[in-house]
Amino acid sequence: MTPASPPPDPTSTLASGSPFRTEFRALTALALPVVVVQVGLMSMGVVDSIMVGHVSARTLAAVALGNIYFFNVIVFAMGTLFALDPIVSQAAGAKDDAAIGRGIQRGLVLAVGLSVVCAVLMAPAGHVITLARQPAEIVPDAAAYVRISILGVLPFLAFVVLRQSLQAMGRVAPIVITIVAANGLNAALNWVFIYGHLGSPALGVAGSAIATVLSRWVMFVALLGLAWPALRPYLSALRSDTVRTRPLARMLVIAVPIGLQQVLEVGAFGTIGLLMGLFGTAQVAAHQIAIQLAALTFMVPVGISTAGAVRVGHAIGAQDAGRARLAARVSFLCGVGFMACTALLFLTAPEWLARLFTSDPTVIAMASLLIPVAGVFQVFDGIQAVAAGVLRGIGDTRAPLVAMLAGYWLIGLPVSLYLGFHTVAGPTGLWWGFVAGLSSVALFLSLRVAVLFRGTLSRLQMEDDQRAPA
Repeated sequence: MTPASPPPDPTSTLASGSPFRTEFRALTALALPVVVVQVGLMSMGVVDSIMVGHVSARTLAAVALGNIYFFNVIVFAMGTLFALDPIVSQAAGAKDDAAIGRGIQRGLVLAVGLSVVCAVLMAPAGHVITLARQPAEIVPDAAAYVRISILGVLPFLAFVVLRQSLQAMGRVAPIVITIVAANGLNAALNWVFIYGHLGSPALGVAGSAIATVLSRWVMFVALLGLAWPALRPYLSALRSDTVRTRPLARMLVIAVPIGLQQVLEVGAFGTIGLLMGLFGTAQVAAHQIAIQLAALTFMVPVGISTAGAVRVGHAIGAQDAGRARLAARVSFLCGVGFMACTALLFLTAPEWLARLFTSDPTVIAMASLLIPVAGVFQVFDGIQAVAAGVLRGIGDTRAPLVAMLAGYWLIGLPVSLYLGFHTVAGPTGLWWGFVAGLSSVALFLSLRVAVLFRGTLSRLQMEDDQRAPA
């Protein structure tokens, strides 16, 4: 590993002002397109929920369960591929094109293998959902949604590889264009297949899944085509060292903890969704509305954390530790500030937000109780997201894994179980466990960032013969 000494930031000489202001502008210039991408990805699911929600509460609940199952399976693969953030961004900062090419190609190799694993785990969805004691009337539709979604796993993971790599190189315009177009296509296909237009039968839940699968294939092909000029040097020929065992093993050492982090986080939220099913169909539908809203706003700090990871990675690759520390501070400011604003919205307008998804009065009443709880944990969610991204930028992926295991599963879930099933809080009590878990994770990761950024920051050592940049 090559120590990163802290020479003066060359960008601080710009006429734009202080180093803090310069870094703020640089980070937001990258973060805003990344946020658009994150929100665009999440809005596809929100549109799905809104459109099926106007069919019936049962249909909305089935899609909710199907999405919970799908993402609890695929989230490990997605998180594993997030290892491209530090690998590619540090290589880009060091101007190491060979390392960039190896990183992207190894990411695609991992995407293929992970797609097979995900497909195997999604196949028995009906049996698993039944064993989880979910409402019997929604199990068949939820299982059908998951089975159809298997066809979209490979293009989705390949899209993640290209997205993470392009973001790490600072090439975000093709991703933004792809996401905007994919959202329009997804809404149009939902209109056709869910409700039955242009000669298609009204397929309901299955129609939503078909629309999503087709949109994911288009997303991958479109991004590959739009970004080909930037990707050509890295993908036009297979590198002989792409599948070398030792570098792949080093990549997995970084990648697997990120995948497990995602499993722990999404698994905790998914478990609460399954537990909500014990209260009834209306409660599941209300949970889906509140969780979709929270997840949508969460995409903003996730986008900021990704930009922070890239900025930190570039600085470390360029051996500029001072700029890496500054990028971390700016990331926290942006992410936490945004979530404070969304918290205010969730606390003051829960019923209005619920009515965007459904006209069912029972579901609206239940969702109006859950959305303010989401407002309470918004700030903690922003802190932990940004901290995890900053740590990912320097290659520290194990500490967030420990934090999420303790915070979500040893603190948050027990609180949810107690309040949900042993007090009068009921469904709302399940959600207060989120507050306990997220606040614990946010505190630990913030302290971890403070400790590590006081020490030496070094580029990740991926190859046996890796050299420092000239």
